[in-house]
Amino acid sequence: MSFEAIYNISLAEGEGKAAVAAAEQQAKAMIAEAESAGKASVEAAIARAESELAELRVKAAEKERAEADALAEELATKKAVLLAKAEAKLEKAASLVVERIVNN
Repeated sequence: MSFEAIYNISLAEGEGKAAVAAAEQQAKAMIAEAESAGKASVEAAIARAESELAELRVKAAEKERAEADALAEELATKKAVLLAKAEAKLEKAASLVVERIVNN
């Protein structure tokens, strides 16, 4: 084999090794970029989920407050009705007691 052929083979091997090294470096860079993008995507999804959860908690609290207010209003109405009935019965009871005392 001639010196020129050996030189060309050696040169080709060097170029091949350099190409492999460059490809490995590029692959590592692409992997790092993909991992970084993936982490950013996960972090963004977590942030969105936390934001939606906070919003749902606020809505749930508002709904509970509204339901509690409605229940309080309903109970106040029932109390007023029962109080009015009790006062009416008290007047009747007082009249009956007075009538029985007077009649005896």
